[in-house]
Amino acid sequence: MGFKKKQMLGFGLILLFLAILLSFMMVTLNNLKSSMTEIVENRYEKVSASMEIRQLFSRSDREILFAANDANKKERAESLEIINENHNLIESKIAGLSGTLNKVKAKQLLKEFETQYASYSITEAEIIQNIKSGNSSGNLSSLMDDQREKRTKVISTMDEFKDYQEGVMKDTLSNSKQTYEDMIGFVIFAVILSILVISVTVVWMIRSTSKDLQSITKVIKNIDYKNLSVIPRVPVRTTDEIGDIARSFNEMAGSLEIYNQKEKDFTEKISEQNWIQTRVADIATMYQRIVDVEVLADRFITRLAPMMGASIGAFYVKRGEGVDMRFVKLASFAGDGEDSGRREFRLGEGLIGQCALEKESKVIEDIPEDFQWVTTGLGEVNPKSIVIAPVVFEDEVVAMVELASLESFTKLQKTFLNQVLDTLGITINNVEGRMEIERLLKESQAQTEELQAQSEELQSQSEEMQAQSEELQTQAEELRMINEQLEERNRETEEKSKELQVAKLNLEKQAEELKLSSKYKSEFMANMSHELRTPLNSILILSEMLSDPNDSKLNEEQQEFARVINSSGQDLLTLINDILDLSKVEVGKLEVVFDEMNLSELPELLHRNFDHVAKKKNIDFIIEKSKNVPDIFFTDEQRFQQILKNLLSNAFKFTEKGSVSVRIQKADEEDVAQWIQTKGASNWVEIKVTDTGIGISKEKQKLIFEAFQQGDGATMRKYGGTGLGLSICREFAKLLGGWVIVDSEEGQGSTFTFFIPSMPEGFKNVGEAMAASPEVAAANHDDSTAPFGGQGEPDVVIMDEEDRDKAKPFCNKTVLVVDDDHRNIFALKNALKHEGMEILTAENGYECLELLEKGNDIDVILMDIMMPGMDGYETMTRIREQSKFEDLPIIALTAKAMKGDREKCLKAGASDYVSKPLKLDQLLSVLRVWLTN
Repeated sequence: MGFKKKQMLGFGLILLFLAILLSFMMVTLNNLKSSMTEIVENRYEKVSASMEIRQLFSRSDREILFAANDANKKERAESLEIINENHNLIESKIAGLSGTLNKVKAKQLLKEFETQYASYSITEAEIIQNIKSGNSSGNLSSLMDDQREKRTKVISTMDEFKDYQEGVMKDTLSNSKQTYEDMIGFVIFAVILSILVISVTVVWMIRSTSKDLQSITKVIKNIDYKNLSVIPRVPVRTTDEIGDIARSFNEMAGSLEIYNQKEKDFTEKISEQNWIQTRVADIATMYQRIVDVEVLADRFITRLAPMMGASIGAFYVKRGEGVDMRFVKLASFAGDGEDSGRREFRLGEGLIGQCALEKESKVIEDIPEDFQWVTTGLGEVNPKSIVIAPVVFEDEVVAMVELASLESFTKLQKTFLNQVLDTLGITINNVEGRMEIERLLKESQAQTEELQAQSEELQSQSEEMQAQSEELQTQAEELRMINEQLEERNRETEEKSKELQVAKLNLEKQAEELKLSSKYKSEFMANMSHELRTPLNSILILSEMLSDPNDSKLNEEQQEFARVINSSGQDLLTLINDILDLSKVEVGKLEVVFDEMNLSELPELLHRNFDHVAKKKNIDFIIEKSKNVPDIFFTDEQRFQQILKNLLSNAFKFTEKGSVSVRIQKADEEDVAQWIQTKGASNWVEIKVTDTGIGISKEKQKLIFEAFQQGDGATMRKYGGTGLGLSICREFAKLLGGWVIVDSEEGQGSTFTFFIPSMPEGFKNVGEAMAASPEVAAANHDDSTAPFGGQGEPDVVIMDEEDRDKAKPFCNKTVLVVDDDHRNIFALKNALKHEGMEILTAENGYECLELLEKGNDIDVILMDIMMPGMDGYETMTRIREQSKFEDLPIIALTAKAMKGDREKCLKAGASDYVSKPLKLDQLLSVLRVWLTN
């Protein structure tokens, strides 16, 4: 059975069952409708009519009794009228019922009711007639008794009729219910039966259809889509539509197999073509820029052999013409290191010569045993296949190629070889043509150069002859003029020589005077430093001792006097250092070392060093740093910090209220360029120091940057200072490649702007290092420009008071103080004696050596450097010459702290070095280190 017929049969059965079910339901519903109509329209109406007749009858009976017993004339008349109306209505109702009755019993009961009612009506008429005529009550009473008897019969008959009709109505209702229940049961049965029939039909349809479809699906799932060369077939079991699908699928599978095979063949051909074209293009690219046939042969056989899968090969090129024509080997591939293969051959000699003669390729599969073996590192292997091919250009063999392989050459490799050799002949001809052209060009150039040289030589000879003729005419005149000019020049030269000699002597004299002046100035500054620092040393030590509240026996006022003396001494020391700094800058001996510094740490450093000053003066201290400022900056950090220290010190000094602010931001190079050269810097930073102090008038803003200058005398008297701070700032800024400017209004505060460049490569206009000379060059470790910390200190461990109290390293220790200044001896003697040490003194080196020779048990020596007679250097050298004093600690002290003095002292034998003026804590720390060691 076909798929379409199955579908039609299944759906036809379903529709048939549905039609039967609907027909039965329609018949049953119609019966229910008839029963309900009979109940509602017939039985109910008949019962209702009988009830109305009974009510009319009962009312008429009441009216008769009323009229006979209690009513007056008027009421009697009304009652009689009502009785008459009820009688008419009863007759009409009975007539109506008689026309609707369809049951025999009902008709009999109604007939009986009519008979009884007629008899009752006669009696009723007689009673009414008696009532109207006013007869005696006896006669009326008998009629009333008769009427009551008849009334009872009428009512009984009427009740019987009503009960009968109600019974019929109940039977009909019961039948309707039974019919409804039967219909519901049948519907349920019919629905279940329909579901079963439909399910069986559907299952039958699905199973018969899905079985065929599953067979098709199973075949489709088993298809290998990656390999469509073999596709399984669907078995054809039916002749319906599914069978048509199976047959169509099988036909499609056959077509796909054919198409797949064609596609594989096409892909293989395309791949082969791509393989050939790629390698042909590779070799064609190799031909470029080759101008020599030997280079071409070597590169060609080296590139071709691996592409062909060959293990050995040779390349021959034609040389000569006619009887002298031969093919010479220019290159080989994987030879055995000896003269592998033939060096040359002629047309017709051997197989390769025969191939050249016939202009045809030849492939040899059966290789003789004595053929050239393929050599490897492990041994020798006999090749399996040989190909010999000619290279033809314009129907003439210009080269031969021979290749041998361990495997047979494929058809693809042979096709590739033919295509390569088709273009190789053109390439060989082009290369040989270029070589011939180059040879001819060189010969032509050589001949041209030779002819040009001969032409130039002839032209030169002609010009020489002409020039000689002209020269002969003018030589006499020229010689005369030359002689006159020479005489004049000689006179001028002699005069200029005398002038230059005089100028040279003057310059040498001035240079000597300048050198001497610089030397005198430097010596003066160095001696002044020594002479000032020496008495200052004792002032600072003694005043520090006196101002110590724990050790001094002075009262509070006297201790304050001592603190003032110490502070004044520190100010004097700062003044000396500032003067020395300016002197260094003037003579160009100040060392500037450009190195990496971290600007991100600058705000914290400034807060740490100046917050206490702001707090003391009760003013705000604000620091702002822009985000675009680089963290890494290249400059001399020591000089940079000294500039900021001086600017901030000035700002706090001249600000009584308000604030001092520092703003650090990246500078615009164009803004900086109006003040200073900007070349060589990687970037610029500007630092603005702003205060709300007294301000500076416009006319004095240039004056404040000069040495020893302030705004006016009143400012100097009120605020103090030397007037060197801003001068040092600007000079240091110049050394760093920057500049300092001021913007101020008197009474409104000031803003000092410090422009500074980042110089990763250094500032080339500044000397690379400070010369180690005595010219105003204080040692770096004692430089007054130590950043934000005051004077630098030696690299020693400084112990606090608690550690010193615990250690007590000075008790019963003997120190020898060697110094020619009694003030220093006095100060050191008192200071060290206070620490529990025993003091020995010597005024020069000779006395020091004598004390040591006496065998005094000396623990440490404090050695001054500048002393009369024998200075400290010589004294330390002589002490170290004695083996018993090799480990004796010697601490060098000097007030002429020159650059290089530290190294010089250590070389002479000093254990450590401290510059004057001494700080007592610093000296005690150094002594503690050496005495505890």
